[in-house]
Amino acid sequence: MGMAEDNFVRHGAATIKVIGVGGGGGNAVNRMIASDVVGVDFWSINTDAQSLTLSAATKRLQVGQKLTRGLGAGGNPAIGQKAAEESREDIAAALAGSDLVFITCGMGGGTGTGAAP
Repeated sequence: MGMAEDNFVRHGAATIKVIGVGGGGGNAVNRMIASDVVGVDFWSINTDAQSLTLSAATKRLQVGQKLTRGLGAGGNPAIGQKAAEESREDIAAALAGSDLVFITCGMGGGTGTGAAP
């Protein structure tokens, strides 16, 4: 018996995105970028505009601009959730074209706890 032939359909590489939500998620993304993880599109999503400026991710999204005015969720998950709902279309656009998405956040603050789920 000979070796079985590969019957796999070969396509381009999968589009993988890592989305860091809130301060904890942003820190995780920064560490992955510093560790030279390749083949991944990194995003940082936050209600805190100042925190986003510190992100190593080239793709950043401030959510809840009307609600929080860039000042963060103040540790309140309900504010984080409302901020994500306000920016639903922007989040959907960020995720568009993804084959696989990993969402990372810290649980205990406002944005990550409220917006990531």
